[in-house]
Amino acid sequence: MTQTLAPAGAGAPTDPSVPARPTRTRRPRRSLRLLGLHATTFVVLVLAWWLVTRAGWVRPLYLPSPGAVWDAFVRANTDHPVSSGSERVVRGEQGYYLWEHLLASLQRIGIGVGAGILLGVPLGLVMATTWLGTVLEPYLSFLRSLPPLAYIGLLIVWFGIGDTSKVWLLFLAAFPPIAMATISGVRGVREDQVNAGRSLGASRRQLLTSVVLPATLPEVLTGIRVATGFAWTTVVAAEIANGIPGIGGLAYLAGEQLQSALVIACMVVIGLAAILLDLGLKSLEKALVPWRGKA
Repeated sequence: MTQTLAPAGAGAPTDPSVPARPTRTRRPRRSLRLLGLHATTFVVLVLAWWLVTRAGWVRPLYLPSPGAVWDAFVRANTDHPVSSGSERVVRGEQGYYLWEHLLASLQRIGIGVGAGILLGVPLGLVMATTWLGTVLEPYLSFLRSLPPLAYIGLLIVWFGIGDTSKVWLLFLAAFPPIAMATISGVRGVREDQVNAGRSLGASRRQLLTSVVLPATLPEVLTGIRVATGFAWTTVVAAEIANGIPGIGGLAYLAGEQLQSALVIACMVVIGLAAILLDLGLKSLEKALVPWRGKA
């Protein structure tokens, strides 16, 4: 009996136990569908918002129309006269363009989170590997549980209403999540990895730099992402007092002046900036720890 061999790729039998390899076109199609879903949802929400304001169901003071929010956004990014018929021109809002307010807040967050990384990662390593963890971890948990508004007044008393108190507040918001993530990452290192390093004659320092730190890096990066998001949500509280320029300070001041459209414009900018910042940190995480989730 002779057996005819089918050419490869043309009806050749496949092993049902081996999952089929996804085609390369599936991922772009899925991304396009997801993008279309997000765009449709956004259009529906804006349309519903416009219908509610157009019908007059809510007063403009409480919910301005999308057009009013867009006008406030444009006004905050352009020069305009102080009043109708006036020749005096001012820049944006409170003497700064909206992007300058955003940049000032990002600089404060960068300094605060950067300081949290420089202190939180080494302290987390020490606390996870020595007796200091038993002593200091309850205080770290206590600091993490405090809301920022609980100590903003005390920071202003200590450091004044300038940028120093704001940076300190953002540091205190970012430091505990980073330190706790580092502690969790070190304690999650597999014992066989450490024993393998020891069997190869690695010193304590070599174990720390070649085994513990690489294994801990995914947890640390996750902690940095969480800390950055928490610091970003704290920016309004940090900029309550003398927060101009600053996107949080502008939103707070606009609320005090009942400029609802400007408040919503600031909220949209804050939300979009947070999304872009998180996407950037995700990309950095994929670049630094490409093996995560593939083990």
